[in-house]
Order: sequence, then C-alpha cells, then structure tokens
Amino acid sequence: MNSKKYPLAASLHRLFRTLKRSLSGSYGLLFFLILLVPTVAIAVEEAETKPSGFVAGLDAVFSGIVNFLAQIFFFEIFGLPFIVLWLIGGAIFFTLRMGFVNIRAFKHAIDVVMGKYDNPDDEGDVSHFQALATALSGTVGLGNIAGVAIAVQVGGPGAIFWMTVGGFFGMSSKFTECTLAQMYRRIQPDGTVAGGPMYYLSKGLGERGLRPLGQGLAILFALLCVLASMGGGNMFQANQAYAAVAGIIPALPSWVFGLVVAVLVGFVIIGGIGRIASVTARLVPAMAVIYVLACLWILLGNLTEIPAAFGTIIVQAFSPEAIGGGFVGTLVQGVRRSAFSNEAGIGSAAIAHSAARTDEPLREGIVALLEPFIDTIVICNLTGLTIVITGVYRDTTAAEANGVELTAAAFSSVIGWFPILLAIAVVLFAFSTMISWSYYGEKSWSFMFGEESAIIYKGIYVLCVFIGSVVNLGAVLDFSDMMLLAMAFPNLLGCYILSGKVASALGDYMNRLNSGQMPVYSRETSA
Repeated sequence: MNSKKYPLAASLHRLFRTLKRSLSGSYGLLFFLILLVPTVAIAVEEAETKPSGFVAGLDAVFSGIVNFLAQIFFFEIFGLPFIVLWLIGGAIFFTLRMGFVNIRAFKHAIDVVMGKYDNPDDEGDVSHFQALATALSGTVGLGNIAGVAIAVQVGGPGAIFWMTVGGFFGMSSKFTECTLAQMYRRIQPDGTVAGGPMYYLSKGLGERGLRPLGQGLAILFALLCVLASMGGGNMFQANQAYAAVAGIIPALPSWVFGLVVAVLVGFVIIGGIGRIASVTARLVPAMAVIYVLACLWILLGNLTEIPAAFGTIIVQAFSPEAIGGGFVGTLVQGVRRSAFSNEAGIGSAAIAHSAARTDEPLREGIVALLEPFIDTIVICNLTGLTIVITGVYRDTTAAEANGVELTAAAFSSVIGWFPILLAIAVVLFAFSTMISWSYYGEKSWSFMFGEESAIIYKGIYVLCVFIGSVVNLGAVLDFSDMMLLAMAFPNLLGCYILSGKVASALGDYMNRLNSGQMPVYSRETSA
C-alpha cells in the first residue's frame, strides 16, 4: 500500500487485506451478508422494542451532530441559507461564464446521447447514453415525488417555479463539473476509469500551484460522498421504498423486503460499473415512462385546468403572501428542493460521467446538462402540476401527509388504484438510486483507501440496504442528507478555480462543431 498515494489507508491496510482474504470472491461476500442478516434482524427487533437501545442512542448522538452542522450549513445571509446561495450562485456564475451553454448546446446534447458522435475506439467503460442513465438514476428518485410535494407543502405552488429556475441554471453546473471529471480522469492499468471531483480537485488545483488545498478538498469530498452514499443514497431510499410497498401490501415483513432488495443490489453493484450501467440503461427509461404516463393521465384528464395551474404557480412565486415565510420562503424551498432533486453542483454525477467512452471531455459535459432538464424541468413539473391541479395541497387532511403520501393522495383523487403505480415507480426509483450511489461511494472509498479495499465498501453498502428497510434511523438519515449538501463546498470551489479551463475548451469545441470538423458515426458503427 502506497501511503502517499492513499494517505488515509496506511493504518487500515492490514485490516482490509485480512477481510478481503476471508471473502472468497463476490458471491462469497453475498453469502456472508445473507448469513449476517438474521443477526441484524434480531438486533433491529430488540432496538424497536427498547427505545433506550442502540438505535435510540445512535439517533440521539446524530441529532446533536445534525443540530450543530445545521448552524454551519444553514446560517442565513439576507434571509437566505448560505448553502442555497452557494448552489444557486454557482449555477448562475457558470451559466454566464459558459455563455449559456445550457441553451446553445442543448440540441447537440441530444445528438450525442443518440449515438451520433460515439466512437467505439474511444477509451472508457460506458457509452454516453449509459453514463447519462447511470447519473440520472442517482438523481431521478424520491426528490421528484416526495421532494416536490414537500416544496409545495412548505413554500406553496410558487416553489415549483423556483425549482424550475434552479434546474435551468443547474444545467450549467452539471456541464462544468462533468467536463472537469472527463478532463482529469485516470485510466487504470486494467482499462477501467477512475474519475470525479476527487481527481480534478487534487490534480486540477495541483496544476495551479494549490496542491495542498486540492488534496485536502479531494479527501473531504470523498469522505462526505461515502457518508452520503450510505444514508441518503441507500438507507433512506430503502426505507421509503418499503413504506410505499407496505401501503399496498401491509402484511409484507420489512425484513423480507430488505433481504430481497439487499441481495438484488448486491448482485448488481458487485458486477461493477458495466453491470450498473447496463441495468440503469434499461431501468431508468422504464421507471420514467411509468411515472410520466401516470402524471399525464391526470393532466390530460384535466386539460382545461392546466393554464390556471400555471397561473397559480407563477403568481404565488412572486407573492409576498405566499406560504412558508412569504416570497423568500417560497424561493428558498424551490431552490433547495431543486438541488436535492438534480444534485447539480454536488459533484456526484461527475463520477458516473467520468467513465463515458469519449476523447472529447466537453462532449460528456454537454450530455450531462440534460440531467437537470429531465429531472427538474420535466419530471418535477409534472409532479407539481399534478398536485396543484388536483388541489390536494389545499386539503387540510392531505396536506398533513409527508412527501410521497401527498403525491399519492393526488393520484388517488383521480383513480383509486393509481397509488399502486406510484408504489412501483417509487421502488424502481429507489433501486436505481441505490445502485448508482453505490458506484459514487465506491469510487470515493477507493480514492482514499485503494481499489483493493472496494469489496469492503460493497459489503457494508449491501448491509445498509437491509438496515434501511427495517429501521427508522431518524437523525442518521438527516446527517447523511447534510453530507450530500456539504459535498457542494469542496466541489464548487474547485469548479470556480478551474472554470477558465472549461470555458476555453468549450470555445474550441463549439468552433469545431459549427465548422463541421466533428466526425459523425452511424449507429451500427458505434453500437
């Protein structure tokens, strides 16, 4: 183990090596975890019956940590939380710095995803479309279902407008971070790719004489990403997926659901990015179609009310009497939920896009800008319109529901069996999010501790899927969500410093594209 290369790994190397030897291959790991599940289930059952047990103590400890960190991340400047200003300020800056790349490169992004520029000889692990699907599967999820409902509950319908604005500017943040991930990715000896904010922070800032700062920010980002992957990207998803299924099948034990999902997640993530990309490339379109069709069913059935719904959203977006603290409260809820939904500026998607097959780093950044458009501008607006048109947010009883329950109330107000479709969508969203975040966390773990220890991370991750299904961890999940937001600090700081390099490369790329110098490949060639 090279202690200089992996500064946090030297003292843990022997432990990792011992544990790795004890697990005879990927299937041995799964077998080991399945044997461990009954023990965990017993502990969980005891914890649920003993409020003063381990889980309660863990929740109490993390409650104190969360309260302390909230004072750091959410202190206000002119009535706006700093984290909101940091994210939206960065998004606006990158939109101006890159000359509104979110508009002028939009059509080209669609052409790239369709395979028009895919060179099969380029280095990388996955195609442009697979990288987009993998990244989307990590962002399209409960934020589009529960997050929008929460935004409307707290900030009123006007919050949907500000979510859309946040998604529009967030397209430029995604472009910048994913371009940098391609520029500074590392091709491993076996041909696999290692990339993401960890690498452009350490290598990119190092090129500018800021090596100590870059290394420190890279390690901080990796650590935050691992913590976020275990909670918000894993346990929270499993927990909410079971809640959705339990609403349809109340007799289903949580431990059975957790065990099945844990095994399925394990088989996918142990196969690496190739299998993850293959699954998400099929799963993301399927789950998107199911959910979008369900929303369109409601909207088309209330076609004449759509203009009035848009009017309500726009008026309340600027109304001083809006819910949740007036105009500022509505704006904050919209921007905050936009960031939670599409993760623009967080840096997570940059890890997936770094693995795309291309010799044009800018091209993958252009593909990535489609994510906030699909995630927030399209899917979140469909959810928001469904909630506003059905009027469930005005119903006192329904408004007391939490997140996904309010969305379910909107669906069931039209056709009683719609919540079944919603439950299916929630499970697909949660599953795809879990497998994508496993990849983000694994790459961050490997950056700190080395590739040979990745099997340990995968084992812990699969176990957390089961735990998340059967236990309500409360503040532990709040802590993990806070880690997700905290990832934006080191990531955007690095993107600010390196934005000049991206802007220069963008100018060169667009000149070559507009002059017809870009080679075009047929679908048969690039397949």
